[in-house]
Amino acid sequence: MSDPRALAVNVAANTNEPGFRGPVYPDGSFAYVPIPESAATLPRERFPVDESMPTYGDLDLPFAVPASLRETPVHADPEFPGVHGRERATYGDPYGVKAGRIAALGPGDRLLFYATLTPRPYGWAGPGEERPGDAGADDRDGAWLRERGIAVNDDLAPDWGAYLFAGMRVERVLSGGDEEGDGGGVVDRAVAAERAPTNAHLKRDPFDARVVAVGDPEASGLFDRVVPLSSPDAGSEANPIVTDLSSDSGKGPWWRRPMAFDAAATSRLLARINRP
Repeated sequence: MSDPRALAVNVAANTNEPGFRGPVYPDGSFAYVPIPESAATLPRERFPVDESMPTYGDLDLPFAVPASLRETPVHADPEFPGVHGRERATYGDPYGVKAGRIAALGPGDRLLFYATLTPRPYGWAGPGEERPGDAGADDRDGAWLRERGIAVNDDLAPDWGAYLFAGMRVERVLSGGDEEGDGGGVVDRAVAAERAPTNAHLKRDPFDARVVAVGDPEASGLFDRVVPLSSPDAGSEANPIVTDLSSDSGKGPWWRRPMAFDAAATSRLLARINRP
């Protein structure tokens, strides 16, 4: 797809990093959990802005992270205004397979983010912990909630699933590639520091982003509810958003790949994202 109007990429916590997926709750609400910072980083005095390196203990999460992770630095990317203490909408990527697709986006296009999430009951205490108390504490299929008139999303996968959870309306994309924007090289660090000074890749030593997307802060952020990409029958089974609207076949490990959407598909997808 040579001219995508939207692109969705996989981000956020997973079973490899930091060892658990973020939660999705029975009504489709969720928590965005960034991955740990896996690269070497600059000393604070060399960051483009005067801020500390965020850790899991700094994140605004509705559950407790394990004590062993609380001092672990996080790679807060993507970042959105008002989310985990961030003020800008940016995303950087060092991988050619995604960078080349992102570099093809222009102003007004959408960069969307999806994650693999695990269904959790309301009041989930956190990884490895059980919530004591009421009979609905372990309700993941929603029966206990329905009896009490609480909304339940029947499209959630039974175990893990892939879900769109955030997006940005692109203002500009900085690319390290050639004029075709193939993402072949690293973005000029000074330009990235000027346009996206808080992006997590600027804290890395060396700076490694092949592309940096800057979003409109007024039209970027977390969704109120997830939009499932997985079938309600199984997380590994793609639903029609993937198979009918995106550039992906929905075969193999589709939940790890970037998915492009043309103008018509983007219009349908945005209508689904914005649906009450």
